[in-house]
Amino acid sequence: MEYAVIETGGKQYKVKKGDILDIDNLPESKNGTVSFDMALLYVNDSDVKIGKPYLANFKVYAKILANLKGEKIRVSRFKAKSKYRKVTGFRAFLTRIQIDRIENKSS
Repeated sequence: MEYAVIETGGKQYKVKKGDILDIDNLPESKNGTVSFDMALLYVNDSDVKIGKPYLANFKVYAKILANLKGEKIRVSRFKAKSKYRKVTGFRAFLTRIQIDRIENKSS
């Protein structure tokens, strides 16, 4: 089983070929491609490579499926005994990607 751990948008994701992920918004447009070169870990059966902090010559290629908005998050604040209540909302802009391939350029 081949998989990698990549970093994008300050978060880490475990990915393998064919995975569909919702990640933080990317500037590329729909039906484009994107590559991630910040690979932290690569596993292929018994072959394990760990980066310090990133692996050199590794890239993960993905296809952009859609740009969308996430679920609404409601944030409420209140102060006791003063009739102060405030509710605000937030919806993150996301990009849905599908992993095409994991490529090792060094071998």
